Amino acid sequence: MEIFFSICLGIGLAGAAGFRVFLPLLALSIAAYFDVLDLTEGWAWLGNGQTLILLGVASGFEILAYYIPWFDNALDTISVPLASFAGTILFFVTLGDFEPWVSWSLAIIGGGGTAGLVAGSTATVRAASSATTLGIANPIFSTLEAIVSTILSVLAIFIPILAAILVIYLGYRILKWFKYPKQNIN
Repeated sequence: MEIFFSICLGIGLAGAAGFRVFLPLLALSIAAYFDVLDLTEGWAWLGNGQTLILLGVASGFEILAYYIPWFDNALDTISVPLASFAGTILFFVTLGDFEPWVSWSLAIIGGGGTAGLVAGSTATVRAASSATTLGIANPIFSTLEAIVSTILSVLAIFIPILAAILVIYLGYRILKWFKYPKQNIN
């Protein structure tokens, strides 16, 4: 059962990383700092004070950067691979003790894939928003993305099953939206 919760935690945090790269890392760092979660020996540094401050500053800059009209689209070009990387790390750190090849394989597929799917879809939505509203609606999307990332991160830490269910449902809706775009207009 512990493995199941670890996988749910990893999926939830990876999904949150698809919206904002640093917020779920910050949430994990806060949880480790206050002993809400135990990290494996090699990753205990995520729970120290310096890492917490660094991730807090990085999260603040990331959130603010998405409110700069032209810079938000430029950020999307690097955020998809960064989100995939962060999702992989978040999934791996929370997975527990497996053989390294099993852990990394699951983390790349489950964490990197989840974060990449979410980040890619939000980049697509932002590009469409920029084209149709000349970027006027982008701050609204940025705010919603930051809120969803924060909620998913907190849910993943405290109610990992619910976070995983929400991410899986979100992934289903994203795939359905891209597969049948004309039906989603109605």
